[in-house]
Amino acid sequence: MLNGLSLSWSWSPGGLLCLVVLALLYLLRLRQVFRLHQKDPQASTVSKIRIASFFCGLLLFAALFFSPVQTIGRTQLFLIHMAEVVTLTTFCAPLLLGGCSEVVLRPILDIPVVSTVVRFLTNPVVASVIFNATFLLWHAPKIYNASTPNVALYNTMMLSIFLTSLLNWWPIIGSLSELKKHGYPLQMLYVILDGQPLDIFAFVLVYSGVPLYHYHIPTQIGVNAFGDQAAAGALLLLPGLVDLGVLSPLFISWMGQLEHKTRAADQRRLEEAMEYEEEEEDVEIEAR
Repeated sequence: MLNGLSLSWSWSPGGLLCLVVLALLYLLRLRQVFRLHQKDPQASTVSKIRIASFFCGLLLFAALFFSPVQTIGRTQLFLIHMAEVVTLTTFCAPLLLGGCSEVVLRPILDIPVVSTVVRFLTNPVVASVIFNATFLLWHAPKIYNASTPNVALYNTMMLSIFLTSLLNWWPIIGSLSELKKHGYPLQMLYVILDGQPLDIFAFVLVYSGVPLYHYHIPTQIGVNAFGDQAAAGALLLLPGLVDLGVLSPLFISWMGQLEHKTRAADQRRLEEAMEYEEEEEDVEIEAR
């Protein structure tokens, strides 16, 4: 015990299965990619940065899911639960997705049924609705309070929120160009609108004035139930700040794209003007 907080480690067969499956699929695909690259040096490969990103995401997932953080978040402090959720969805998920370059995910589109399902799920509207609905439904007071005494149900909740957050990040950092046909303006609109439901929920947690969730908060901490909830709500606003950070490079890329198009159009007009002048000169020469 540390200030009354439990230090018992968490155990989740579902979490372990998810961790092992993700690691094995990634390693097997890396093996295939590197073998192809050895045979053909011109073939695409996976950078060390992407590989490091993926395995950092896996380590972060394991550190949260199988540590006392999971136990404390389930039984003692809603703030710790929210800290884990925010870390999983805001940092762990993009690390994993960022580690999957186009060459890693390409085989997904080679399987017709899987390709159809993935195309549907990665649609920006569908991805956003699935993630936000999953998050908010699990945090409905009756459902959430029923899940905390049940380890298996609580772990299912955490896994479903984490996995749907991978979909939620796809429209921004997904690597398969066929599944990202929307441009920078739509991506920025997606970032702005996608975070609104959780921001509203965060304000409800902060300003409701009453605790919505049942926790056995250690008296040594000196925090009451609503204080714990309000702190968790304030923490849930952190992804909104991350969204602002994501908007900046998207805006810069959009401006760069517009500038490139403008230069190309100017170059085209200049070439057309030069061709027109040459034609005029030819006509004058023939007239003489």
